[in-house]
Amino acid sequence: METEGMAELVPHVAVNAVLKGSVTMPEGSLQVKGYDFNKGVDHHALLQSYLTTGYQATNFGQAVEQINTMIEKKLEPLEESEKDAINLNPCQRKPTGCTIFLGYTSNLISSGIRETIRYLVQHNMVDCVVTTAGGIEEDFIKCLAPTFLGDFSLKGKELRANGINRIGNLLVPNDNYCKFEDWLMPILDQMLLEQKEQGVNWTPSKMIARLGKEIDNPESVYYWAYKNNIPVFSPALTDGSIGDMIYFHSYKNPGLVLDIVEDIRGVNNQAVYAKRTGMIILGGGVVKHHIANANLMRNGADYSVYVNTGQEFDGSDSGAKPDEAVSWGKIRMDAKPVKICADATLVFPLLVAETFAPKLSAFASRSKMI
Repeated sequence: METEGMAELVPHVAVNAVLKGSVTMPEGSLQVKGYDFNKGVDHHALLQSYLTTGYQATNFGQAVEQINTMIEKKLEPLEESEKDAINLNPCQRKPTGCTIFLGYTSNLISSGIRETIRYLVQHNMVDCVVTTAGGIEEDFIKCLAPTFLGDFSLKGKELRANGINRIGNLLVPNDNYCKFEDWLMPILDQMLLEQKEQGVNWTPSKMIARLGKEIDNPESVYYWAYKNNIPVFSPALTDGSIGDMIYFHSYKNPGLVLDIVEDIRGVNNQAVYAKRTGMIILGGGVVKHHIANANLMRNGADYSVYVNTGQEFDGSDSGAKPDEAVSWGKIRMDAKPVKICADATLVFPLLVAETFAPKLSAFASRSKMI
């Protein structure tokens, strides 16, 4: 039979597969839409548009909502009964509607993110800080000598021969650490003397507060942490240049003791006695788990934002998504946590610009009230 030129029916299986019908999208579903530069350059509107842009931009927008909720709850007036309750916070910070934990890895203090972190601590916008040894010492070292921009491709052999240390594309002359030793050693001597003569029980957090007092420099994160009575916990304080100096000091003037047991009670009780808690964690490793584990003590944080580039396929806590923390009771089951997969040096200043920074006057007013 002649079939040339005659139309054929499309196979039903193909029609059903390609033209499958859809259910109606739930009411209130957001439509994808980016920023229209025909409206001019409006950075606030641009960042607001991230919520409906998709991918990590949408995660950024959701993180802004999470942090703004933390701030809203933090600034809410307490009930009279709550104001009159015994303050069980081990650092005796005034209670608020939300205790905000901020954690970050050492490389961020080495970078210009240090100034963003200092802003938050300076204006009493966070309640508890957790970082690594490098996150402590690099702040003080920058008060003594600068860190410089370099390049990721600089050769380690040549840098070592010239006494230059590389952190990514940042360069730190080794002389900076020599200056740090000259500054730190007399303080360690005095701490040991106070331990022996006054019975001071030194902990990593007490040591960090003391160093913040001694540096007496408003460019320092930990100067402001000391001034504002914001506890800074560093459970791995010996894992860096500070540890090197404590090691040397243990030979020159032995006997100094740092009590980590008092500090674990301190950081855990920041969460236990909080009305609500929020976690903002930049990077992974010990800082991520230390904050999350403290929040396990209260059956999980109410609000959580992670910013890191870790992936979960290797089972690491650093790369674990927030939902894994829900399974451990470190984030509440009804929470809406957010992870932004991005370099914090790109993202965190923008997060602060959309959350904490516009509320500076509200934080200032609250500080005057208390």
